[in-house]
Amino acid sequence: MIRHLVHLRFESDVSEAEKSALYMDLEGLNGHIDGIVDFQSRRNVSVETDLVRDFNDMFWFDFRDAAVRDAYLVDPTHQEIGGRIVAKTVGGVDGVFVCDIEV
Repeated sequence: MIRHLVHLRFESDVSEAEKSALYMDLEGLNGHIDGIVDFQSRRNVSVETDLVRDFNDMFWFDFRDAAVRDAYLVDPTHQEIGGRIVAKTVGGVDGVFVCDIEV
């Protein structure tokens, strides 16, 4: 299984309601892409603020395997939602950190 972790540095004017709406759109990919096992989003609660560097929000997908992850990456619906997320992060893609791990 592949866990696709995405850490976000949202612009300061992005509300919690806007974040929730984006996460709901992402969660909707569960029924759109076969092989998504789980979706979660969380707020970073680390006290190591110097190391967090304002990456205060995150979400992750668990994919059955790398092939499902690869299908997600090129999916037009995912790319549209991702574009809306990037538009709301500090510095665009500089406000996004992605890490994939095997679990």
